[in-house]
Amino acid sequence: MSLELDEVSLPAPAEVKIELSLTAQVNITDYGAQRKVSKLLLDEVGNLLYGERPSLVAGRRLLWRVPVWLALPTTGPLRQVGSLDVDAQTGEILYTQELLDEIAQRGNALAEDTASAAE
Repeated sequence: MSLELDEVSLPAPAEVKIELSLTAQVNITDYGAQRKVSKLLLDEVGNLLYGERPSLVAGRRLLWRVPVWLALPTTGPLRQVGSLDVDAQTGEILYTQELLDEIAQRGNALAEDTASAAE
């Protein structure tokens, strides 16, 4: 599990002690979030992208952060090309078309680089 704190500004050097107490209803499992993201990618982007095992992110909302990976039939999984967040309570995937387009562009560039390197 990971905890991600955004919008934090610390002086250097600084001693930091973080204590977290969070109570939230989790209705979507990590596997459920991973499946939702994989289905969205298949339906909206392409069949070479899929969701990997997510991490739990505590912030304004409790989220599953699902890494998006590219896999090619000839090489298998290559590397992460983005990530999508899923609300752990509602199951809503938090994305925009712009974000999906960026993930697709990174995936296409990686696939082209991999094909060029194989030649």
